[in-house]
Amino acid sequence: MEKEITVKISFIGGGNMARALIIGLLDKDVAPANIGVVELDAAKRQQLGQEFGITTSAQLAMAADAEIIVLAIKPQQMRDVAIFLSSLLRNQLIVSIAAGIRTVDLIRWLGGYGAVVRVMPNTPAQVQMGVSALYATPATTQQQRQQAADLLMAVGTCVWLESEDQMDAVTAISGSGPAYMFYFLEAMQQAGSELGLQAEQVRILALQTMQGAAKLAAGSQEEFATLRAQVTSKGGTTEQAILSMEGAAIKQNIVRAIHAAAARSAELGDILGKD
Repeated sequence: MEKEITVKISFIGGGNMARALIIGLLDKDVAPANIGVVELDAAKRQQLGQEFGITTSAQLAMAADAEIIVLAIKPQQMRDVAIFLSSLLRNQLIVSIAAGIRTVDLIRWLGGYGAVVRVMPNTPAQVQMGVSALYATPATTQQQRQQAADLLMAVGTCVWLESEDQMDAVTAISGSGPAYMFYFLEAMQQAGSELGLQAEQVRILALQTMQGAAKLAAGSQEEFATLRAQVTSKGGTTEQAILSMEGAAIKQNIVRAIHAAAARSAELGDILGKD
């Protein structure tokens, strides 16, 4: 994070993503006094306060005292929360990390208030290795855009989108992406067990291989296809595995699955924005 965050930040919702962001902010030396959480669950509210030394409340009005309000609630709760906030907004930045909620609908529920940044984070944010896509409405100032970027960079890296329509593709690639990685790890674990390896051996081998391959790719300018070819010797074991995958149309099916995820994201946006 290039710039120090000194403004007050209020989270509405104290779930996993809010928790990840709070940890990231505290690791970046943001003062606990500058972080607040509105959470209805009393046990969760108490735990957050005790663990992080931040201000917590069950009252939505508390969030309005902050310069940045992060909507970290379930999409189904967004309409009611936004309508309540609409009368309390002055010049705050609204950051929404609720999946599927389009800015046009959120702004409508906020009574026309337009300083909104929509974000699609992903679960590796919980270990400060997330990647988030951000889209800012025209009413968002450059300073507010920077504040949003600084906030999300506390838990990883981020990219800006020129069009909100791209958010469905982002949801399918990086939002759902960790599940694809876990799915592949599941397959490696099953194969390793069937080939006689112990469960812990397979876990170490599979995890380290995926982490190492990702780091190798991140440090290279080569295309992914080129990197894959460099590991695939003609007539070797890797080639046999790749040929088997190609014969089963694995790549085409993965691409088809990601398109399906993007289509579902668009459908959910239509459903969630009806009210």
